Amino acid sequence: MQRLGTMLAYLLFCCLVPCARGESLLQEEFRIPLKSAGTKGLAAVMVRPDEPGPHPLAVLTHGTPRVLDDRTGMTPLAMLPQAMEFARRGWTAVVVMRRGYGDSGGGYQEGYSRCESPFYENAGIRSAADLRGAIEYLSKLPEVDASRILSVGVSAGGFANVALSADPPPGLVAAISFAGGRGSLSSDQVCSPESLVKAFADFGKKSRVPMLWVYAENDHYFGPPLARQFYQAFAAGGGRASFITAPAFGNDGHTLFSRKGISIWGPIVDDFLKTQNLTLRTTLLSLPKPPAIPPPAQLSPRGAQDFEEYLASPPHKAFAASTSGHYGYSSGRRTQKDAAGRALSNCEKAISPGDRWYVGWDRRTHGR
Repeated sequence: MQRLGTMLAYLLFCCLVPCARGESLLQEEFRIPLKSAGTKGLAAVMVRPDEPGPHPLAVLTHGTPRVLDDRTGMTPLAMLPQAMEFARRGWTAVVVMRRGYGDSGGGYQEGYSRCESPFYENAGIRSAADLRGAIEYLSKLPEVDASRILSVGVSAGGFANVALSADPPPGLVAAISFAGGRGSLSSDQVCSPESLVKAFADFGKKSRVPMLWVYAENDHYFGPPLARQFYQAFAAGGGRASFITAPAFGNDGHTLFSRKGISIWGPIVDDFLKTQNLTLRTTLLSLPKPPAIPPPAQLSPRGAQDFEEYLASPPHKAFAASTSGHYGYSSGRRTQKDAAGRALSNCEKAISPGDRWYVGWDRRTHGR
């Protein structure tokens, strides 16, 4: 137990260094008042350039986990790396957690009824209502130039942006959907895909906001063949979208819009912003550096690389390692307790009999 306590103290001390704030970027957690979200409002995190003047607004929003109970563990901090990429390009970037996810109030509003006869369009409209309410509030903040607003979402959040583009708020000049869709039950299985195609068609009849749609070749939620049906139905009604098939990414390209995928999706976004005259900076602002913590000595070279990935990942997070070098980590969780539990669980899946384990976590607070 003494060795465990020593490792804990070491990691805790190093992780207390304020490494989430870079010299060129400012970060703040806050609440967005929204009547339909009750007294809690919507959980949000803002990242913006540390320089004078308001900046155009980029609103980012998340997807929906297949396991519905996982909604409660979500946090806007999980999308902090994506928000930083927009902030370093000159945007005031705000990650918005919609009603019923994480610590946002109001209860879950995005159900689409039965799998056999889903009401996808209603789910999209309700998601978009949260984004519209958030944009209305954010547009009044001194950090925001409300004349140029970009909305970005992934998965169900991408679908929400398609719905938002069909009834856009003032100032919305462009929107981006990464792997947009709803109703993925399991790998390569979607509830009533023809109903989902129809929902895209209905939104396309009203949408005229320029959009970028990105789907990876190996997306196992909404693969490119189905995604092209979405696009064709949307465009047939008059919707404006640039459809991009990105290279395969990891085991499931649905996770492309992530920190690890920045080298792929970053240039795609830059090209789209350029076509819309929305390039705000020619030189990107610098990112904060991860804390300089050496990996546990028992880790393999691959484990040491994953430890570096862990250090750069968003909070709340935890890393667990056994004496024989097995390890697991978790990041982007709503609470530190949840992150630690998941890290231990991930480590225990590979642990050897007789192993002891160490665990360390990032205990910085973020206004909670």
